[in-house]
Amino acid sequence: MPILPTDTSPIDTGRHGTAEMRIIFEEEARVQRLLDVEAALAWAHAEVGNIPRKHAAKIVATASTKYVKVNRIKEIEREIKHDIASLVRALAEACGPSGGYVHLGATSYDIVDTANALQLKDALELIGDKLDEFEKVLIEKASRYKNTLMMGRTHGQHALPITLGFKFAVWMREISRHVQRLRQCKERVLVGKMSGAVGTQAGLGEHALKIQDLVMQRLELKPAEISTQIVQRDRHAEFVCLLAGIASTLDNFATEIRELQRPEIGELFELFEVEKQVGSSTMSHKRNPELCERVCGLARIVRSLVVPALEDVVTWHERDLTQSSTERYVLPEVCILVDYMLFLMTNIVAHLRVDEKHMLKNVGLTQGRAMSEAVMIALTKKGVGRQEAHELLRKLTIKSEIERQHFEDVLLEDKIVSRRLTKKEIDAALEPKNYLGTAKEQVARVVKRTMKERKARGLV
Repeated sequence: MPILPTDTSPIDTGRHGTAEMRIIFEEEARVQRLLDVEAALAWAHAEVGNIPRKHAAKIVATASTKYVKVNRIKEIEREIKHDIASLVRALAEACGPSGGYVHLGATSYDIVDTANALQLKDALELIGDKLDEFEKVLIEKASRYKNTLMMGRTHGQHALPITLGFKFAVWMREISRHVQRLRQCKERVLVGKMSGAVGTQAGLGEHALKIQDLVMQRLELKPAEISTQIVQRDRHAEFVCLLAGIASTLDNFATEIRELQRPEIGELFELFEVEKQVGSSTMSHKRNPELCERVCGLARIVRSLVVPALEDVVTWHERDLTQSSTERYVLPEVCILVDYMLFLMTNIVAHLRVDEKHMLKNVGLTQGRAMSEAVMIALTKKGVGRQEAHELLRKLTIKSEIERQHFEDVLLEDKIVSRRLTKKEIDAALEPKNYLGTAKEQVARVVKRTMKERKARGLV
């Protein structure tokens, strides 16, 4: 059996995920975050006079994987069967006489939950940056294709004309809302605690609240207002649900591109490197939307993580261990996958091939029938009741389709229509460019709003 590289998961063998996100959740990086919390705790104890400063300084200086080796922690764990106690013993061992002050007054999940918050803080920075970049790409696409006519579809059928820029602007604002949600959720998700065995801080002494505040200040986290032995998992559940929402948004965009890439439609296409890319191992002509399909597939995994995240909200009394095993998978996986999906979709949209001529050709596929609402509105302006006009046009569109006759000819032949509308008025009603409503105005308005929001965030 081949031995996998140590920096890959045995599940996906390193296929999915960006290097910068994966490194946050590598084992040694995780251990370092746990050691960072232990160092902050020792420092805070010294600040309030609980332990001598020289011993705190020794612990702070030694709390590094340079001195506390992952292999040594694992060696101890094989004997005592407790991961955090093993880390504490390995750190104390490396600190010599100062080791007696390691982990003073704390419980395991003071360390674990605060380290979780540190990792999530790093992960959220990356995800936030990628949302910002994707939003920027969508601003460019919405502006560039603001006037590019295409057919809008509902139920998979031709509905009314829109512009491609309008579609991109709708996507842009969906990403903008996720940016807002991500920024808001940080207040509730990025919290740590130093509260002891059941949350009462009894083991931390008279300066317990001050110690917790000092630890969180040093680590640049917010302290939980109140907690039991664990930070309450509604926080993590909110975070996972948010990332699942982002994944579903990306799934939605990718599905739309996949549909529009079908030869029967042929309007948008993933970038295909014609010099060397292979679409199929046997069908040489294939140019599959495989990156979009990858996004859609990974979104299913991300959504599946919502259930265990919600289940983790439930705990016995002041804590149990049911959350521990699930979130070792859920938190890294949801961060790695969503970050990767954002990376993929940003590049997909940035390099989309747009066939504007085929879009225009597709607008005419229904021989003008897709403009029936515009004709109905024109008739109502000439005194025909709305319901009467709708029923008339319903019958005329069916006649046009069955007889394979252009809708304009059918309209001109109809006595009710021809008595009220001139050929020029019919032609105007059947011109798709005349029936875009405020689509272009809406694109310009939301682009302006999004750019204003980005400026407030310090972006361009």
